[in-house]
Amino acid sequence: MNRPLASIRSMPTDLLGRNYETFPAPGLLDSHGPAHIIAMCNQKGGVGKTTSSINIGGALSQYGRRVLIVDFDPQGAASVGLGINANTVDVTIYNALFDSSLDVHDVVQHTDFENLDIIPANIDLSAAEVQLVNEVGRERVLAGVLQAVRDEYDVIIVDCQPSLGLLTVNALAAADGVIIPVAAEFFALRGVALLMQSIEKVRSRINPALEVYGVLVTMYTSTLHCEEVLQRIYEAFQDKVFHGVISRSIKLPDSNVAAAPITIYAPNHKTAKEYREISRELIARSIVD
Repeated sequence: MNRPLASIRSMPTDLLGRNYETFPAPGLLDSHGPAHIIAMCNQKGGVGKTTSSINIGGALSQYGRRVLIVDFDPQGAASVGLGINANTVDVTIYNALFDSSLDVHDVVQHTDFENLDIIPANIDLSAAEVQLVNEVGRERVLAGVLQAVRDEYDVIIVDCQPSLGLLTVNALAAADGVIIPVAAEFFALRGVALLMQSIEKVRSRINPALEVYGVLVTMYTSTLHCEEVLQRIYEAFQDKVFHGVISRSIKLPDSNVAAAPITIYAPNHKTAKEYREISRELIARSIVD
């Protein structure tokens, strides 16, 4: 299998053999905001979007960054994964999108974890796709909602639903950049080309500053199959692939059941360390301050 060769063996290398400088634990910030807005996006389900949103957010919050996760999926998995029962709260992201008199601060829910908040979602959001069609400036409704809280956070992570409809377009229109989780499986790249086309359309027509921050490989195991998939992902995306990968682990669903990021639920576990590494890479690359 052909891999990019490392020329300086004294430096750390990733699973693709690429050299990179180590990403040290970042210092604390003197001030907070305005937030970098990240859309966690892939129209394929089951690739780790919500898990990565929760755990990258959790890791960044432990590094002193103020994090807001926006649950933008009618399934409400990110809300549940952070201990919020969105079916019992009075207002969700759905209300924030369509009620201009509503203060978005009244929608934000504080979690049990320092520096980590969430705007919850529930099944009501499934109606938003149809309602947005008749809205003025329909692609930028979410951007308007987040503008009111942007200065209060260092990073806002929008956990998108697995589709390329108007909700996802809203997330891309509001975002500074996109992280694309891709599972280390045979069908991983199917549909990603279509997602890249959608990103390019949003960039050219709505949000010229939109960037692809990186491709995050998830559900990795040390098998020949996963290594071949990882190589194909690298060939497709080159240096857009994060140096760290996220291993498949039973601890991740365990942490979801416990309603806590794995970096808090099992801080010494391998997968917790991997998410901290991704978070340090985001900060080192100035994607997050």
